[in-house]
Amino acid sequence: MVLTPRAAGPGRPDRATAPGDRPRGGATPQRSHITIRRVYDPPVPGEGLRVLVMRLWPRGVRKEAVDLWVKELGAELDNLRAWKGGRIDWPEMRRRYLAGLEAPPAGPALARLRDVVREQPVALMCSCVEESQCHRSILKALLE
Repeated sequence: MVLTPRAAGPGRPDRATAPGDRPRGGATPQRSHITIRRVYDPPVPGEGLRVLVMRLWPRGVRKEAVDLWVKELGAELDNLRAWKGGRIDWPEMRRRYLAGLEAPPAGPALARLRDVVREQPVALMCSCVEESQCHRSILKALLE
């Protein structure tokens, strides 16, 4: 899996930094902040690299709206269906999501995303409306 951000474009100057780039002078950047956004929300200046963490590409979203797609960190579709269908509760969904992050291919993807987060601001995105019951909140807590 390769995590490669999109190049900067019009209205996207804060996304010009690629993972591994260092500021001039060799200074090590300070720990970046992580925000949580819906993929359908328009970009906000300074939000950083827009990282989509969903297994499937969301309907109606142009590729230019996302800088990096890490589908390995999206919630498993069977677990999402069980939770939305009322067959499991949120604590069980959370437990299953965390367990899934330890196994390949999610484990290596999570490690690489940690490196990206250390170097620049990141906006974790998915289509969930309710932030408190969304896997991106769990992921944000793991990355901080």
